[in-house]
Order: sequence, then C-alpha cells, then structure tokens
Amino acid sequence: MRSETTAADTQQVPDAQSADGSPETLRRVAVASFIGTAIEFYDFYIYGTAAALVLNQAFFPTLDPVNATLASFSTYAVAFAARPIGSVIFGHFGDRVGRKSVLVASLLLMGLSTALVGLLPGYGTLGVWAPLLLILLRFLQGIGLGGEWGGAALLAVEHAPRKKRGLYAAFPQLGPSVGFFAATGVFWLLSSVLSDDAFRGWGWRVPFLLSFLLVGVGLFVRLRISETPVFAKAMAAREASKAPALDVLRRHPRELLLGAGGMVVAYGLFYTATTYCLAYATGTLDVPRTTMLGLSLVACLFLAAGTWLAATRSDGDGRRKLVLAGAGLSAVWGFVLFPLLDTGQPVLIALALGGALFCMGVVYGPMGAYLPELFGTNVRYSGASLAYNLGGVLGGAVSPLVATRLQAAFGSSSVGWYVSAMAVVSLMCVLALPETRERELT
Repeated sequence: MRSETTAADTQQVPDAQSADGSPETLRRVAVASFIGTAIEFYDFYIYGTAAALVLNQAFFPTLDPVNATLASFSTYAVAFAARPIGSVIFGHFGDRVGRKSVLVASLLLMGLSTALVGLLPGYGTLGVWAPLLLILLRFLQGIGLGGEWGGAALLAVEHAPRKKRGLYAAFPQLGPSVGFFAATGVFWLLSSVLSDDAFRGWGWRVPFLLSFLLVGVGLFVRLRISETPVFAKAMAAREASKAPALDVLRRHPRELLLGAGGMVVAYGLFYTATTYCLAYATGTLDVPRTTMLGLSLVACLFLAAGTWLAATRSDGDGRRKLVLAGAGLSAVWGFVLFPLLDTGQPVLIALALGGALFCMGVVYGPMGAYLPELFGTNVRYSGASLAYNLGGVLGGAVSPLVATRLQAAFGSSSVGWYVSAMAVVSLMCVLALPETRERELT
C-alpha cells in the first residue's frame, strides 16, 4: 500500500478518470464549478471595491486620507494572509475526505462571513471594535476562499477527459471574471441610483447582504454533484495521505514554489488594475466613481476573453506556452498601463484596464489545469491550493499597498515598473516548470 504519489507517478499510471463520462454529468460539473467560484469571488471582490471606495471612511475616519486608504487596503490584505491557511485546512480534508463536501463547507464560510460585513456597524457605533471585527470577518473570508479555488478546479479537471482538461478547467477560471463583473455591476448600479450620502451611509452594505441569497444558490448546485472519479479510485486503493500539506512541502517543494511564482503576475495585475486603479483614479485623478465602475465592467470582458481563449487553447498548445506568453505580454503592458490611465480619458482608461486584465486572463486561464496537473492525486487539493494562494499573498495582498506607497513617493510610472517586475518573476518561474497537458492524473 502506498501512502503518497509523486509528480513522476502522475506521468506513468494509466488515466482512470471518467473520460467517457456522460455529457449530462460533465455539464453539471462545469456549471457547479463555475457558479461556485463566481459566487465566492463575488464575495471576495465586493470587499475590494468597498475598500477602494468607502471602508476607509466607515471604519477608519480618524486617519488622514492616505493612511485611511492604506488601513482599508491592509484589512483587504488580511484575507490573502489567511488564504494559505485555508488551503491547508480545506486541502487536508479535501485530500482525505473528498472534494465535494469540502467545497460545500468553504462556500458556507465565505458566504456567511461576507454577509456579516454588511451587518457590521461602523466606527461611529462600535468605536475601535468595528475595524477589529471587520478584520476578523475578512480573515474568515480568506480562510473560506483558500479552500475554494483548488476544490473547484479539481472538480472540473478530475472529471474531464484528459484531452479536454483545459476546456473544463476554463469554467471555474471564468468564475472570477463573472464574480468581479457582478460585484462591480452592483456597486455601479447603487452609485448611479443613490446619492453620495446614501451610498456611503447604507448603500455599500447591499452587495454584502446579497451574499445570503447567493449562498443558497451555490449550495443547491453543489449538493447535486458527485465525487470525482479520480479521487474515488485513490480512496479505493487506500492512497490517502495522512498529512497532505506536509507531503507537499516534503515531496513537491519545487512545484509548489514555482507554481506560486507563476501566479504572482496574475494576482498583481488584477488587484493593481482593479482595486488600486479604482482608488487612484477616483481619488487622485478625480474620475467620477460611476465612470470608473463602468469602465471596470468593460475591462472585465477582456479578462473573460483572455481567460477563455488561453484555457481552451492550452489543450492543444500546452499550458506552459500560453502562461509564458501571458507573462511576457504583462511585462510589456506594465509600461503603458499608467500613461494611458493618467490621461483621464475614459476610452484610454478602458484600454489600459482592459489590456491589463486580458494579459492577466492569458496567464490565469491555463492555471486551472496546470497547477492541479503538477501534483499527485492524494496531495493535489493541498498542492494546487497552496501554490495558487501563496501566489496571492505575493501578488495580490501587497499590490495595492505597494502601489499606494510607490505612487506617493515616485509617481504613477513606478507602479507600472512594479507590475512589469512581477511579470518577469512569473516568467522565470514558469520557464523552470515542465509542460503537463499530456500527464495522466492517477
């Protein structure tokens, strides 16, 4: 009896997954992985939008504007620090108990934590307890999301036929695009119909409260899916790891660190082009809030296009080739992002944001299949989740904070250099990884 599966094993054992699975089953899996990630990323992104627009005043009113914005972004970063912890917790049970039950638990934790933010009184009511409770709820958000992506990606990849893993992994990878579009759209609608006082007083809470409804939808969809055949076979062969996270660190440190490095630019681009640029354009360039939210909606379409194009083409062209192409494009786009943004012209701002998110999508799309394929079945949930979320700490948590400081000290062009530097880091990491599209999963 084996207790662990190495990366090399994944290349040599015949594929036992349900390549001949019924179309109805595959459609149900695609829908479940897509809807779940869309809901959970909606929950995550509404916080980022609120942090850029209103949380500094609601929870940190005693600080000057720059420090209040930094404090707001710091609570935002707390969730990224929590996400690797969530990867360890949910990955442990996902690799030992099953993908399906863990995905239901992560959805509940993420959704309820988000909804409670909408009910949390501000600084004027609770004083210092308000930001402390906000940090706690944000931390719980991060724990929940830390277990979400890996499980959703594995749900799609471990059900899919080998030659279509990129295609089916595209569905959970589209979740962030749709979640961000929905989050931005709700804030745009509220900003359009409410006065500024009403929006800052209570309107910003509505997107958080909607999470109560969305959690119910997500649970209905996810409870109808079955366990993945790849995991079921591993359990039948008694190949479960006793400590999946430790086995990843011991047997797959290279894949873990390089995979995390490959994700850095995707996170960095996204949170620079959305959260930071939203705060920068509305606060420094005096672009109206509704205008920036509308332009962000347009840019999100470019993210979805890049994600779908790269994910589906990765089955034929290879995951590594497309991720490298996306990282190279990102390195170039970093130099034009802020010159376009600083014009203050809506069309050029849309081009700046749309180009950045398209580049991000080209990197991000193939990662839905690439990261899971780097790890064996009995540590795949933990390994893929940890790589994905460690990349988030390095690329997503610090990007708005670093960008705010760089812009204040050296001007907006320095933020573009920072984006390009992250792209080079990811490029070098992926160059050191192998191609995986021909690997078997068991």
